[in-house]
Amino acid sequence: MGRAEERRARQHGGRRAAAMPSSGGKPRRTGIRRFVNWKTILGTFLGFCLLGMGAFVVLYMVVSIPQGNAAATQQSNIYQYSDGSTLARTGKVNREIVGLDKVPKDVQKTFVAAENKSFYKDAGVDLKGTARGLINTLSGKGKQGGSTITQQYVKNFYLTQDQTVTRKLKELVIALKVDRQQTKDDILAGYINTSYYGRNSYGIQAAAQAYYGKDASELTVEQGAYLASLLQAPSQYDWGVATATGKRLVTARWNYTLNNMVEEGWLPAAQRATMKFPVPQDPKGVPGMEGQTGYLVDAANSALAHRLVAKGAAANYEDAKALVDAGGWTITLNIDKKKQTQLEVAVKTKLTGKLDAKKRRVDGDVEAGAASVDPKTGKVVAMYGGEDYFKHYVNNATRPDYQPASTFKPLIFAAALEEQAKTQDGQDITADTVYDGTSGRSVEGSSIGFAPPNEDDQNYGDVTVQTAMNKSINSVFAQMGVDVGMDEVLKVAGKLGMDTKGVQAVPAQTLGTMGASPLEMAGIYATLDNHGRKVTPAVVASAEHKDSRVDFPNPIGDQVISPRAADTVTSVLTGVVNDGTAQVSVAQAVDRNDQQVAGKTGTSDNNKSAWFTGYTPNLVTSVGLFGEVPKDRKDSAGKVVKQGTQVSLKGAAGGGRVNGGGFPAQIWAAYTFNAMGSVTTFDLDTTQGAAMEPTTPPTLSETPSETPSQTPTTEPPTSEPPTTSAPPTPTSEPPTTPATTPPTTPAETPTDEITPQPPNTPTTHQYPKPAPPGPMDRGAGSPPGRPSRVNRRMLMVEMIAFPRRLVGQGTGAERRGVLQ
Repeated sequence: MGRAEERRARQHGGRRAAAMPSSGGKPRRTGIRRFVNWKTILGTFLGFCLLGMGAFVVLYMVVSIPQGNAAATQQSNIYQYSDGSTLARTGKVNREIVGLDKVPKDVQKTFVAAENKSFYKDAGVDLKGTARGLINTLSGKGKQGGSTITQQYVKNFYLTQDQTVTRKLKELVIALKVDRQQTKDDILAGYINTSYYGRNSYGIQAAAQAYYGKDASELTVEQGAYLASLLQAPSQYDWGVATATGKRLVTARWNYTLNNMVEEGWLPAAQRATMKFPVPQDPKGVPGMEGQTGYLVDAANSALAHRLVAKGAAANYEDAKALVDAGGWTITLNIDKKKQTQLEVAVKTKLTGKLDAKKRRVDGDVEAGAASVDPKTGKVVAMYGGEDYFKHYVNNATRPDYQPASTFKPLIFAAALEEQAKTQDGQDITADTVYDGTSGRSVEGSSIGFAPPNEDDQNYGDVTVQTAMNKSINSVFAQMGVDVGMDEVLKVAGKLGMDTKGVQAVPAQTLGTMGASPLEMAGIYATLDNHGRKVTPAVVASAEHKDSRVDFPNPIGDQVISPRAADTVTSVLTGVVNDGTAQVSVAQAVDRNDQQVAGKTGTSDNNKSAWFTGYTPNLVTSVGLFGEVPKDRKDSAGKVVKQGTQVSLKGAAGGGRVNGGGFPAQIWAAYTFNAMGSVTTFDLDTTQGAAMEPTTPPTLSETPSETPSQTPTTEPPTSEPPTTSAPPTPTSEPPTTPATTPPTTPAETPTDEITPQPPNTPTTHQYPKPAPPGPMDRGAGSPPGRPSRVNRRMLMVEMIAFPRRLVGQGTGAERRGVLQ
């Protein structure tokens, strides 16, 4: 080894020795490990803690207890129609401060048990809960609870409902100071006197009057526990208007409160075991809220509260609702005063004026709701919530608890078009696609068995989608839903505006078994009317509070389905009016003036609801009738039927079954043909459906190779089921052309979903089964867009069996089937 090598070896050995501790300990840290160890981590943590404590001390010294905020003194709200005229003005403050000595001791304890069991022992704050609230605020999760009674009192009386970090820090500091300067009794009194209980009630005295018609001094423990439980969600937990879920939740909260009282030793267990839930009295309207006014004001308040939450001005809906009810707002609605009156008159003349609950109990069960929307702007121009806000506090226009039934069928077809779905044998689903309309036919291609009957178990044999929509044939759309895929159907329904959260993707949903409101259905059909561009119905145009203004989003959104899919559905729905279940009430209305109309009827299971949702190019309106028990009563077997229970509409106004083609369609026509303005036509981007001229008119020289399965009859359909579900054997004889005798209007309102046809009008329309896929499907040598040979044959049959469909844009008499 040379000298250079020896020198390098000695240097290398020296570095290794220097890295080792002299006494055989651990090697020295190198790189970033020299700076990051448990000492530096602990030191940094303690430094942050000291810094935070210092900042809090400074904050504690700077922030003082302010005067009570302006929101603690309620003002009036002013509500305006779209033209600026006054709709309503709220009354004075519904608040009466009472001393804690006026509230029974046990009732006081219910509030502590419900909100803050450690109230009498804590220092006014819950550091853990406040920290959680700060984290939730920073992460955008909103309010998650955890505040003490002292903190909630501070928020109510000294601060605002703003969901900001600054407000939460101020709340923490002021709560500490208030707890030191005021007694627990003073804080509790302030809390129960400033809290919002719903029903426009601030403070326990107003709440006691609103819910139980008595003073706070007369409340029982059970009633106090309900009011204390109510504070968590006043709008949701108000028994008079709560949903089944809301009632279940507030009952659980009530039990939780009383159980906490037992746990704290404030209530004997034996007494607790005997307590029953104290159902409050029905709400009483504020003067000036009679008729439709109360429904419109509530809808406006709800829309504003949701917007305040969306903008971060309130932590949640309940806080936002309290802000709105605190007053000082000028709210302009989109409601058109003239159209609102026209809608009310239509309901009265076509429905409520014919009901007599003294003669027929079922007449007292009938509830009507309607919503009318401008599809180009999204404005809700009229709304009907019920006969009178003072008599029925649930808004029938916005309630989502009744089935939309067959008004869901167009959404299935829209999904088929949007997803370019195919039948089980691989054919594209179009308005001319042929399906088996046999009643009770089991769907194919589904792991879940489903075989829905048609109305009155009527069999139709092979029919096109257009005919199936006209006659609302359940078996066809059940199969179509499976062909498209129910997941895809619900996805498209959600895009159009239906609330599909929690709805199972099963074939039974093809019958519209989910819940929906008239306002929701109006928005969905408005999106179809708007060529697939999303329409979200807007009740409120603007809201101002002092110097601030709340902006609302544009009701017209993005394109959610293609214009061609939307327009094809519209085209098909014109057939429902001209040749289907709405023919008598809408197509033959005397004041129609040849206005083009698209729409769909619907009648739910057991006739608990009946619908007609329809539209012209400029106005979309959904009308629903709902069977609901107005008060607790006993049925024929002596069993108690609870208020709000859904019941059948059958027999209302002395008739039979109430269908969508009856009262709902009549109300729709009476309103729309007065409110729509000038006559308009649809501008559709489609080659399909009843609104379009046939692309290749059939000629008599081209005889179909197959004939209809039976000759059209001149007799109206019977409600008796046919002897066999299979279509008759095709004959070699061509169908006979029906006589051209003018139709006569049926003497009574249709009593089923299938509107009776006038005499001498064909009532069955069966098509030959489609040929197997092949070059014939598009017609050999046919130009693009030309109907297939099979479709040309069906058009031939269509011309013979249903000539009025081919007159297109002719006179009103021609559309009604009078052949000129």
